[in-house]
Amino acid sequence: MFYYYGRKQKIFNRYPKPKLDLIIEPFAGSAAYSMNYHNRDVILIEKDKRIANLWNYLINVESDEILSLPLLNNGQSLNDEEFSYLNENQKVLIGFFLNPGSAQPKKSPGSFCGWNEKNRLKLSKDVKKVSHWTVINDDYRNVDNHMATWYIDPPYQGNGGQYYKHGNKDFDYEYLSEWVKERNGQTIVCENSEATWMDFKPLVNIQGQKHKTTEVIYYQEKGINEDIDDFFKKSFGQ
Repeated sequence: MFYYYGRKQKIFNRYPKPKLDLIIEPFAGSAAYSMNYHNRDVILIEKDKRIANLWNYLINVESDEILSLPLLNNGQSLNDEEFSYLNENQKVLIGFFLNPGSAQPKKSPGSFCGWNEKNRLKLSKDVKKVSHWTVINDDYRNVDNHMATWYIDPPYQGNGGQYYKHGNKDFDYEYLSEWVKERNGQTIVCENSEATWMDFKPLVNIQGQKHKTTEVIYYQEKGINEDIDDFFKKSFGQ
């Protein structure tokens, strides 16, 4: 839906498809996984109030309002007086497009600015797809253990997880590990190869702007008839 640090849009198809009608993302971010299965019922849990408020805006906004949002030229800033009519959610939304891949919204167009007519038009269409979604501003620990497809993409334990407002500093990965194992339904956990808090398996190598990393996955099913070993053999050739 919008650009965000750690977004999985380019590799979403490497993850298992949802087997259940309800998808829950307890670390929502930009919810790239759910966007690719937007017709499902989706519950987003987001601890960062600014991101949760942005999702609430996108779930309720009309397409015409998105199309009316201004495009910025090089040298312009959302702090300029001419843009003072924009509300906070609109500025945050545009800010994430101004410098794609950032964990914080920006004020001025960056070198890789993605806020243009093409993406604004796409966004105006995308908001229609999520009007039935639910977003909750809360900690992941407080969500009910529904029978669902759980797509769990927490702040990474290693390098990179520190850039979020609620990042990996003092994060209790031991607790998260036990919480993951208790989930009902289908559970997909994302991490990179530095992580040690679950029995992760390699998924795909990614070349970032500065570094090459290996994305890893933990997968389980609880209450669904499936041979997990067979899943990995079919998916990863292991």
